[in-house]
Amino acid sequence: MLYTELLRLWDEAVKAVDARDWQGALSKLNQITEPTSRTLFLTASAHLALGQLEPAIQALDQTIAKDERLAVGFFQRSGTLIMASRLEEALNDCISAQKHMRGNVVIDYRQLGLRYKLYSWQVLYNAAAVHSRLNQLDKARDILLSASQEKGGGGRGLEVALHSISKGEVLPVLLVPEGEVFRPRKQDVEQLGQRDFLGKPMKPGYYEPKVDRVKDSRYMRLRNPYMSQAPGQLTVPGGAIVFLFSDADRDGLAMVIHDGQKGLVPMTLLDPVDVNKSKGRNKNKSIPSGIPLPPGLKPPTRPQSQLSHEEPPQERPDREASPPSYLPTTSTPPPRYPSTVDSPTELTEDPLANRTFLYQMVALYDYAAEGPEDLEFSEGDTIDILGEVNEEWLEGHCAGNIGIFPSLFAYREGEAPSTIDRMTMLLSNKE
Repeated sequence: MLYTELLRLWDEAVKAVDARDWQGALSKLNQITEPTSRTLFLTASAHLALGQLEPAIQALDQTIAKDERLAVGFFQRSGTLIMASRLEEALNDCISAQKHMRGNVVIDYRQLGLRYKLYSWQVLYNAAAVHSRLNQLDKARDILLSASQEKGGGGRGLEVALHSISKGEVLPVLLVPEGEVFRPRKQDVEQLGQRDFLGKPMKPGYYEPKVDRVKDSRYMRLRNPYMSQAPGQLTVPGGAIVFLFSDADRDGLAMVIHDGQKGLVPMTLLDPVDVNKSKGRNKNKSIPSGIPLPPGLKPPTRPQSQLSHEEPPQERPDREASPPSYLPTTSTPPPRYPSTVDSPTELTEDPLANRTFLYQMVALYDYAAEGPEDLEFSEGDTIDILGEVNEEWLEGHCAGNIGIFPSLFAYREGEAPSTIDRMTMLLSNKE
């Protein structure tokens, strides 16, 4: 079938999901004759919302058959299999999910259109949930203790799970939240309704339903001051802006970040706030340190290449603030990139001169550049890694180009074998 027709049905199915019309979503998805792994994941989510476990498992089987390295697919199927009491299969999926995380503590699927972050501790938690149902409580406790040592661990959620195991209770299952599905790219959806023959660039991103920005914000303002009353809680002054790290637990406490510290505060004291609108009113007011930048801000840009002496530098209009560089500041000037020259005898400096390849990775998915600083590549391409920008971004070289890209779009052969082997042995050891 034509991709435009698939895209149209996919978009309509997503809109039905946002309206909680699960049958309507399935009706649209069933018209897709050549489904992708992402539309099949959406199909499974709709069946799960309707309580139809076997059709959901079948859709997830097809999802994984389409993309055998989709860790979140194995994670979602493990939870569904637990609910269907197919425990041995669920445990195998936990092992596969951990393997395909490739040693990463977290994989952020927003770059692929799914607003969800899969953490390693969540995979381990579902494995513990399997053992709790097999009445192997010691094994479940050992796995939960290992999960609590993972960076970005579940915190109080794992503490509650350990308490439940100590009382001999069965653990509830973790799944991708209802309604969180893979969405088509926003610019692709916009092009369905109109064609722009003048080449006007579309705004990058993924299709999102129209929502109230304030209600959907993860930035909160504390209505009244709060004083810490127990270990793990945070003291925050009234009116302060915090970032909601995780939703409220059964005690009504939410994990937030304020001034570089993470802790618990009562959810009843938090009001959503539109940070971008607040910044527009008072440009001199900055976000408290330790809170991630809102998605509306542009990502940091790479250092500008040196211009040749033949081309005078162009003046740029003043901006509100110059974004920080992805690369660490050094005393050496940034590399010069090749430029077009009039004389074939004129030499240009090699951009890889004095650069060291740290290691090589293989592209796991296609990555389309969304800015001049990005490195574009296709699935299967070999990428030379020049530097690690942070936990989520790398700088690399591919096909003569240098740029940055999300680390989850590539994998390293033999990456972190000790971590993967340790998790696999931990999950598979049933003795």
